[in-house]
Amino acid sequence: MSTDTTEHNRNRQDFSGVESIWLFGYGSLIYKVDFPFLEQRPASIQGWARRFWQASHDHRGTPDAPGRVVTLIEQPGAECKGMAFRVSPKVFEYLDVREKNGYLRFSTTLSFEDGDPAEGLVYIATEDNEAFLGHAPEADIARQIAAASGPSGPNSEYLLRLAESLRALGDDCSHTFSIETFLKAGS
Repeated sequence: MSTDTTEHNRNRQDFSGVESIWLFGYGSLIYKVDFPFLEQRPASIQGWARRFWQASHDHRGTPDAPGRVVTLIEQPGAECKGMAFRVSPKVFEYLDVREKNGYLRFSTTLSFEDGDPAEGLVYIATEDNEAFLGHAPEADIARQIAAASGPSGPNSEYLLRLAESLRALGDDCSHTFSIETFLKAGS
């Protein structure tokens, strides 16, 4: 699949008659909220783990020196904490472009902190997109992040802001925090 998923996403869901929908953010959508929303609530999804396994050619890196950003990998028993935003379907006109580098919109069940469930959407970069990098040792991921920069800024800023946001949510994402430790140690 091509890395530019904009048009593909625009054909994935029919928003006819829908006034608002929940969007689950687990990466930069947690801290870079540059879109209008109607409501914001901490939430989580089950069976998914956050991983720095997706290349960023358009935001935190370049085609010649891609950065690494997060996607979700299916993992039974895992819980991924993040932020849910209730948005107008019109917001996806912007978000589909922002998240175009290999991410597809999927339906998901999310749970709020009080245990209430809701149906929503989440962007996931699957293994079959051209920008999927997959597993690598966390020290190697940290080195790649330290060296990468793109139109949205240094890849290290993405990692550090995400780690800070996850701590604020009370998430213990060992993958993210391990990469952060390697980055700060200058691995």
